[in-house]
Amino acid sequence: MPRSGSSLFSGFRVLGLYSNHVPHALRYHLKHREFYVVTSVGRSFHTFNVSRLGIVSVSNCLADDITCLAADRMLVFAASGKMICAFARNKEVVMRYHGHKQEVRLLLPLGDQLISADSGGDVVVWSITGGDIYLQLNFDPGTFDVSAMMHPSTYLNKVLLGSSQGALQLWNIKTSKLLFTFPGWSAGVTVLQQSPAVDVVGVGTVTGRIIIHNIRLDETLMSFTQDWGPISTLAFRTDGPPIVASGSPQGHIAFWDLESRQLVAQQRHAHRTAVAAATFLHGEPLLVTNGADNAIKVWIFEQEGGGARLLRCRQGHSGPPTTIHHHGNDGKNILSAVLVLSLSFSLLVLNVSRPLSLSLCVTRQSDWDGIVACHRGRLTATTWSYQRCTMGAHHLKPPFVGKDAVATAVDITSCGNFAVIGSSCGRVDVYNLQSGLHRGCYGDGEKAHSGVVRGVATDSLNQLTLSCGSDWLLKFWRFKTRKQEEMLKLGAAPALMRLHRDSGMLAMALDDFTLAVVDIETRRIVRKFAGHHGNITDMTFSPDGRWLVTTAMDCTIRNPPGPPLAVLYQPITTQLSFLRNNRSLCGPVGLRPLPADYHPVEETLPGVTEEDTEQEVTSEETNDAYQSAEQLGVELVTLSLMPESRWKSLLHLDAIKKRNKPVAPPAAPPSAPFFLPTVPGLTPQFQLPPTTKQETESKVLPWGSLAQRSEFGSALESALESGSFPSTATATPEGFLGQRGFGSSPVTAEGGGANNLLLAFILMIDRMLASRRDFDLAHAYLALFLKLHLRMLSQDAVAMEALLRLSSRLESGWTDLQASFNQSLCLLSYTKSALL
Repeated sequence: MPRSGSSLFSGFRVLGLYSNHVPHALRYHLKHREFYVVTSVGRSFHTFNVSRLGIVSVSNCLADDITCLAADRMLVFAASGKMICAFARNKEVVMRYHGHKQEVRLLLPLGDQLISADSGGDVVVWSITGGDIYLQLNFDPGTFDVSAMMHPSTYLNKVLLGSSQGALQLWNIKTSKLLFTFPGWSAGVTVLQQSPAVDVVGVGTVTGRIIIHNIRLDETLMSFTQDWGPISTLAFRTDGPPIVASGSPQGHIAFWDLESRQLVAQQRHAHRTAVAAATFLHGEPLLVTNGADNAIKVWIFEQEGGGARLLRCRQGHSGPPTTIHHHGNDGKNILSAVLVLSLSFSLLVLNVSRPLSLSLCVTRQSDWDGIVACHRGRLTATTWSYQRCTMGAHHLKPPFVGKDAVATAVDITSCGNFAVIGSSCGRVDVYNLQSGLHRGCYGDGEKAHSGVVRGVATDSLNQLTLSCGSDWLLKFWRFKTRKQEEMLKLGAAPALMRLHRDSGMLAMALDDFTLAVVDIETRRIVRKFAGHHGNITDMTFSPDGRWLVTTAMDCTIRNPPGPPLAVLYQPITTQLSFLRNNRSLCGPVGLRPLPADYHPVEETLPGVTEEDTEQEVTSEETNDAYQSAEQLGVELVTLSLMPESRWKSLLHLDAIKKRNKPVAPPAAPPSAPFFLPTVPGLTPQFQLPPTTKQETESKVLPWGSLAQRSEFGSALESALESGSFPSTATATPEGFLGQRGFGSSPVTAEGGGANNLLLAFILMIDRMLASRRDFDLAHAYLALFLKLHLRMLSQDAVAMEALLRLSSRLESGWTDLQASFNQSLCLLSYTKSALL
């Protein structure tokens, strides 16, 4: 089965996801003595500590998006479709609850039981540990559609249910009895919340009314009405002041005083979307909120009059990012439209209005602003300081321009001193970033193009400025004199332009969904690529200039410079920055051209997938991968594939063995018997100990045991008789390699005099050198051979003649190799020093 996804890219991480529209769950850890907030980010949830809003864990993925969350002291419960999962350690699924027929939308942990309600009117009471259904209640959604659920404090086994019709019901889940029905207030109930007072609950309605009601006496104590629509959440302070907070769909939060029965403060635009949930920390003046604007916020109440201020925040994009750049050369920071986002997940929000394009330079960022942004619908470009994380001092606007013109493209020079900005009226202007002054414009009549400027770029030496426009023209300008040098007609109007300054390659995305790569030295189009079926939204070069990766509205990422390769991933409809690994940096990747009608498969986002496993290359891709030839050229030499330890230490085996020889501990002398044995007789004589059979045998080995030839010697003799020697030491198995140790000298002279095995070994080395393969092994084997048998070889005329022929081959081989080295070093030195 072929592997899905991309052969080149693998998922790495999703940045900037913190929260969606699902209300958060708050839990307290007794051992850590710390509050944790759990937020949904699609098919998984994140856990943050409230003290720093640092991420603690990321859960495993569910099959569908999470619809609601709840938590108790030990577990986190997440509903996904019709299934409910219990997570331990904020990550692993330990229990699944099956039984709902419709989507689950409410969860309430209650002791050892879990209560859930779905959109079909079923309310199920589960045993948390066993996963069994303890009780099931069925409601008619037409008459009582369960929309809110809570457990009244001190009410044992009681659950209060609210409906979208407005009525409330109090149930005993142990006896399955309806205890009381509250008629309601002629408005659908959106939220139920327990107050610090026993028997008193807060009820939020779709009309924006907040009712503080005593459920024991069935008496309404007070009510408030907010002007911002339905009540999305309610929260009561528990640290002293009698304050209730209410959230709205517009993102505002209102704070009501229960003693004075009036509005005491309001926090407008606390979130850009509806406030999904608000929770006061028990006994602390802190309020935690989250919303679909991808934000988690902690508010502190320390101001007079009951107002709150933002204490800490974790926020990502509230919409799809429009542009993204790496800041600096270490790759640790990302600048994306309105955010500066670090890979360590520290986030700072900069209030930029609708950014269209960005350019940055770190060369002089300590001296003045190093970021310039163009904004959609505005002519003025703004500067920003990365180190101060604030808007800069200058607003860059060209003089004498009409009201309808807007800035469309920007680029900062490599020195960090100048910014080049293109506009919709065809102007290309230059500004000094230190002073913010206008330094001139390109073109005759103060217009560089007859249409909208789509892209500007400067080279690494500030010699050239490049601009492209909707008039289908790419123009080359001298940077200092601002005079046009050359013009190139394109096949379509360009939409984007990216310059790789080190290689001088300029990539342009055209409106016909194709790519053109221009060499700015020769000023000619050197590559053309096609394959996208939608507008190209962004593109980038790799640092070495080998890869050009493009993204388009067809939801594909393509890599044109190599074989056409595409991978389809989920469209960016949420707030994120998408990072992927390049597999070619970690190992060999078989890249084979894909057909023009290839349709890539959909790939899920990394970081929120069920498993983070490496996918293996299939046999089909392995067969299609490029196979290197055994010998690239007859003029080259090829080294062996053996590790250096197998041949580099052959000349020093004796020293290595001597150094590694274990030192035996001193042996204790045998103890003498207490009574020394004596020989019977008149003269006392001591009896000698008997000698063993092993000691009496001779230690001189017979000649036959030394005359046995090794497997390597037998292979040499066979090759000499046939006259066929292998051209590589790896052509035969263990015998020819002498893998049992060349130091033991498998080539021996038998019977004194010259031996044919010596000649055979010389001929084998000569054959290896002639083939120019296993170059390192041949020299190592020959060096050890001469060290062991040089005296014997000097007495054999035939062997000496063979050695002389081998010597001439060695000398010629090294001469050719040295000539190649010198030529390569000369060319490299010229390339580094010559002025191109």
